[in-house]
Amino acid sequence: MASCCDPYEDRYEERWRRGALSTLTCGIAWLAGFALASLGMPEASLALLLLAYVAGGWEASGRAYAAVRQATLDVDLLMLLAAAGAGVVGHWLEGAALLFLFSLGNSLENYAFGRTRRSIRALMELRPDEVSRVEDGKARTVPLDSLAPGDIVRVQPGERVPVDGRVVDGRSHVDESTLTGEPIPVSKEVGSPVYAGSLNTSGSLDVRMTSAADDTTLARVIRLVESARETRAPTQSWIEAVESRYAAGVIVASLAAVLLPWLLLGWAFDDAFYRAMTLLVVASPCALVISIPATIVAAVSNGARHGVLFKGGASLDALADVRVIAFDKTGTLTVGRPELAGVAILSAAHALAGPGPQLAGTDTVADEERLLRLVASAESRSEHPLAGALVRAASDRDLDVPDPESFQSTPGQGVEAIVEGTRVRVGRPSWVTAASDTPALGRGLEAIAEHRTPGTTPVYVSLDGQFEAVLGIADAPRPGLQHALAHLRRQGIRHFAMLTGDDRGTAEAISSDLDIDEVYAELLPDGKAEVLEKLRQQHGPVAMVGDGVNDAPALAVADVGIALGAAGTDVALETADIVVMGEDLDQIGHAVRLSRRARRIVRQNLFFSVTVMVGLVALALAGQIGLTAGVIGHEGSTIIVVFNGLRLLADGRGG
Repeated sequence: MASCCDPYEDRYEERWRRGALSTLTCGIAWLAGFALASLGMPEASLALLLLAYVAGGWEASGRAYAAVRQATLDVDLLMLLAAAGAGVVGHWLEGAALLFLFSLGNSLENYAFGRTRRSIRALMELRPDEVSRVEDGKARTVPLDSLAPGDIVRVQPGERVPVDGRVVDGRSHVDESTLTGEPIPVSKEVGSPVYAGSLNTSGSLDVRMTSAADDTTLARVIRLVESARETRAPTQSWIEAVESRYAAGVIVASLAAVLLPWLLLGWAFDDAFYRAMTLLVVASPCALVISIPATIVAAVSNGARHGVLFKGGASLDALADVRVIAFDKTGTLTVGRPELAGVAILSAAHALAGPGPQLAGTDTVADEERLLRLVASAESRSEHPLAGALVRAASDRDLDVPDPESFQSTPGQGVEAIVEGTRVRVGRPSWVTAASDTPALGRGLEAIAEHRTPGTTPVYVSLDGQFEAVLGIADAPRPGLQHALAHLRRQGIRHFAMLTGDDRGTAEAISSDLDIDEVYAELLPDGKAEVLEKLRQQHGPVAMVGDGVNDAPALAVADVGIALGAAGTDVALETADIVVMGEDLDQIGHAVRLSRRARRIVRQNLFFSVTVMVGLVALALAGQIGLTAGVIGHEGSTIIVVFNGLRLLADGRGG
């Protein structure tokens, strides 16, 4: 059938309507021809049956011709040959019935696949044609396509956000469920990012556009999901590769089924030819070929509706094999917004925030305010998540943070800057203390380690080559994490690992209350890739969950890379195999469940379609079924496997 061979053809709605009209015409002509034949009017009956042939076979003829021009054979050709053969031996009524049921099956498949397409294309309708652009303080309605990055648009309550951008004025709550699958509206204020397709629920927002209208997160999501159709599951690729050879084999077998009984066994030509045409129908692999793409498309569409984007059938299938998941810590297992929790200074000064040691023993005296001003200045040009915590801490205390006179970042180690004539180093202990000549360094490190609050990440500071302080930064575990991990356990994940660049004390403090089997700490990006290879050897296929930016190498190395919280993140959309648009780890559990259900349904469909096909072939060879019964069994099995796969469209997020 057509959608067996090319299930992802564009314009399913148009094809469905055109095919439905052809099918209806074919069916009416066939029934009328049957009635006239019953009334003893063979000439009029034949005319109507010929009309049924044309209506039921013209679309299949076009597809078969296109396939033959590409030197391939498909099931359309098999069906046309069978119908033509039935006419040759005078069985016009059965040939018309074959084309009617074949056309009906095509129409139903187009309708079914159209449902999955409509679930994605509905996203495209979220983009308005006109928007309110703010010019000189006044809003004016303009076409969306006339906007350019930098323009400001006004979004009133109840309106869809038309572009990706940042809020420059106003405060509201925005429903981002169309992108993330999370139903709770997100608070937005000045500086907050917003995404095209989300719904403004309360206050008015002025949004500065940051990307072109055709390059928004929503547009990229639509392109990503639609391009997923081009990536086949391994089994599907194998079936499509052998389909043409199999079709050729069926044609050869059908010719043998005519010639051998007729020439060697003395059968009447009409009897041998009729049985061969029945064999041609029932041996067609339509149900087998359609069984996989029907399921894959339904699963990909379901995932997209729940904020989970699979990059095709290969990614969906690979996730079903995963038994171990490695999580990045910061921003994945934790909320990703670290805050300053305490300060330990080698001086008589008091702790800036929270409980902490007040240490003395150095000739350098520095108060926390000056220290924090210098550190925030040095970190102000860094993109590391911990840098943001230090800058926010200075801002929260209304400290005047100067611009650094120079800045240098050493990946995986820290930053160095000249601030108000002072050389400031902030980062890992080995890197910071390597340049320190403080006599009390050893004693200070021991005291800080003894008094340090568990669960905090230490950031070491030196000023002009002298070790000064340790800042404690904490990042709380993500809400609902325990439930999400338990959900994954129920889906068959046997082993969890945490991968982090933080020190082991911080990592173990975070994991102590979680169902984490192993902790790998103090890792550089290449170290994470080595850990993934170790986990693969010990436990089998491994998935890596990260933020899609810092974890890009690990996401690429893993059997399945999963980017979490990737709304608007280009690197995540490009690097990961699966993109979870929201921040809810339960979405990963849904993805695993969906992949395993899809595999089970694919196996059900393969077993059912092969069993029916083998059974029908055996009956046809034994002469126990005629052409009409063979058509009903063949087309019926095809429709059954399609709708069995489409059950995944209604698969909700289980917990």
